[in-house]
Formats: sequence, structure tokens, C-alpha cells
Amino acid sequence: MSADDLTDSSEDPSKNGSVACPVTAALELIGAKWKVLIVHHLFSGTKRFGELQKLLPGITQKMLAMRLRELEKDQMVERKVYPVVPPKVEYTLTEKGESLELLIEQVRNWGADIVAPKISKKLKKPKELIKKNKNKKT
Repeated sequence: MSADDLTDSSEDPSKNGSVACPVTAALELIGAKWKVLIVHHLFSGTKRFGELQKLLPGITQKMLAMRLRELEKDQMVERKVYPVVPPKVEYTLTEKGESLELLIEQVRNWGADIVAPKISKKLKKPKELIKKNKNKKT
């Protein structure tokens, strides 16, 4: 793949508001923090708001709502509201959202193969920590 495959210089995005580069266009849809993780969790099926919040430690209610609205606006997620009290809302991937499964699986595999081993090498093993602490006491 060449650089020309990634960009189209025939179109100036500043003139018509569109994005000429397909990578840029894709990242505008899914590049915001939490979006890929939300989609990843929806691959296993429909989820309610609270379920997603439990699956995403660290995300605020406000941020989850905002990202779900963005995914819905971009037709990646379908939101279904049930007319019951208390309110029941479910989120499901659309066909467009499901089309990301292979890509996200590849990112997961890359993380497991490339990134995770590097991180674990930087972490000290428990035996090394114990030896270090014993040497300090003596």
C-alpha cells in the first residue's frame, strides 16, 4: 500500500468540508476515547447503559452517554427505548458497527502480541521485588 492509497490529493478537504484521507475519515468515526471499547463490548450482543458502564471502568456516565450518541449519529449503534418505568434503553451494533469486528480483533491481537509483552517486561516480577525488599532489611 502506498501513501497515494491513503490520501487523495485531488480533493481539498478544507474547501468542501469532507475528509480526503480514508484513515482520517475512519478515525473521525471511531478514534475518540472509549468508542472502540464500546463497540468491542457490543460485539457480544445488545447491552443496556448500566451494563456498558460496568464493562468500562473509568468512564463517566456523561462520557458514555456522549460517545453512545456519537456512535448512534454515525449509524454505528442503534438505540432502542422501551416505554416502561424505570426507563429501559438498549444499544445494539448496526451492520456498519459490526463491520469493525475484524479490525478491532486485529487491534486486540496486535496489543496481545506486541504491546502487552513489552509492558510486562517493564514490570518487576514478584520474586525480584521480594529479593529487593530482603536486601534492604539486611
